[in-house]
Amino acid sequence: MNFAMIFRILGWMLMFEAAFMAPSGVVAAIYHEGDVVWLICSMGICLAAGSVMVLVSRPKNKRIYAREGSVICALVWFLYSIFGAFPFFLAGYITDFIDAVFETASGFTTTGASILSDVEALPHWLLFWRSFTHWVGGMGILVFVMAIIPLAAGGSTMYLMKAESPGPSVKKMVPKAGQTAGILYKMYIGLTAIEAVLLLILGMPLFDSLCLTFGTAGTGGFAVLNSGLATYPISQQVVITIFMILFGTNFSVYYMIITGHIKDVPKVSEVMTYFSIIGVAIALITVTISHLYPSRLLALKDAAFQVASIITTTGYSTTDFELWPHFSKWVLVLLMFCGACAGSTGGGIKVSRIQVAVKTVIKELDNAIHPNNIRKIKYDGKPLEHSVLRGINVFIMAYFLMMALSILLISIDDFDLETNFTAVAATLNNIGPGLEKVGPTMNYSGYSGFSTCILIFDMIAGRLEILPVLILFSVHTWKDGDLFSRRGRNMKRMRREDEALLDEGF
Repeated sequence: MNFAMIFRILGWMLMFEAAFMAPSGVVAAIYHEGDVVWLICSMGICLAAGSVMVLVSRPKNKRIYAREGSVICALVWFLYSIFGAFPFFLAGYITDFIDAVFETASGFTTTGASILSDVEALPHWLLFWRSFTHWVGGMGILVFVMAIIPLAAGGSTMYLMKAESPGPSVKKMVPKAGQTAGILYKMYIGLTAIEAVLLLILGMPLFDSLCLTFGTAGTGGFAVLNSGLATYPISQQVVITIFMILFGTNFSVYYMIITGHIKDVPKVSEVMTYFSIIGVAIALITVTISHLYPSRLLALKDAAFQVASIITTTGYSTTDFELWPHFSKWVLVLLMFCGACAGSTGGGIKVSRIQVAVKTVIKELDNAIHPNNIRKIKYDGKPLEHSVLRGINVFIMAYFLMMALSILLISIDDFDLETNFTAVAATLNNIGPGLEKVGPTMNYSGYSGFSTCILIFDMIAGRLEILPVLILFSVHTWKDGDLFSRRGRNMKRMRREDEALLDEGF
């Protein structure tokens, strides 16, 4: 384990968090808000802690491997949630530090769950910081920094990108991981700018358009009004609906379009399935809620918005869907688990994993009927490697075990099953609102400190797709083992293989 490099990268990341807070200071200056001093104090804490960590670490080997990549990624997200909570806590707007960490973790993980009952009581600079965490966490904290500076020697930063990027696997768009990160963020910034400009053209105030665009881009869900998005004009809601769907799409599709391979887009089955699920869900909900609206168009508008919001795990709301028929509500619950595409800013299990799981069930049924048949699972016309199938199966198993354990643990607070079930589903899938006591017009403030910590863990684990967080709790993560044992020799061999891969151009 390269502890020196882990310490050094964590230090750099804390200093970057101070830089991420700086735009909120500009907002405070514009609105003449004096309590911004607490933001400056928070920046100082991040800079001081990060500087000390960088100065005391003197790594001789600047390469990192899969294990270090997972550890760094998980620790960065926990540290960002803790240090990012200081502005809320020091300014006194959230007096319980665990609640402040929950709010910040919800921001960075793009969950959008909140413990606040009156967001309009927050100053502009704190509302901006709250929403900006969505944008920073949407594409990935480490991915953002990798687009600016190399964090480690060679191409070992690819291990950081693999640990942080959502989806079954990470493919490089170009040979260098840093260049891939740069391309991703150029597309991310471009889509963000287009949405913000469109909202401005449609008459939305600049502050609102920036905050809501940050939430849409990161598929987060923090609003700046207590009414959510219900009071904004229909035209603005439609724009946000479209961009939620776009940010939930695999960004490799946009790269295909930019590089002139638009004809290959229909061949990406995940994206086609994603749009099909959205279409079917909108149709089903529209039919079942039409009697609650004066016109079918209004029902269609709200159905489309909520479907886009839930499947992309954004969490915005234009209506209290808790009042919808049970059928419509449970369609939304199913979309919580489905999630958006791999390689997007959305959470959830991901459409591609669900596709592969369905193909696996079909294959096993076929094998039960025809035991002598040899059939490989194909995805987009290519056979899936065993390592990919194994990874998907492990993820799904770990996902449901963590969900079951989390529901069990937070049930100590004695809330009803529907509240606890959807609270865990909404945090583990990075969605935000659930049903009943955590519905779209409610919040998570009713949970105890213990349950809040469980939900914080779920948000970070869900954003990092579980395994990087679980690796922190493995004994084998923190020791190399006896080099004279079989396991030690295997680890040494695997590290040599990693080095060979890096030398080939990672």
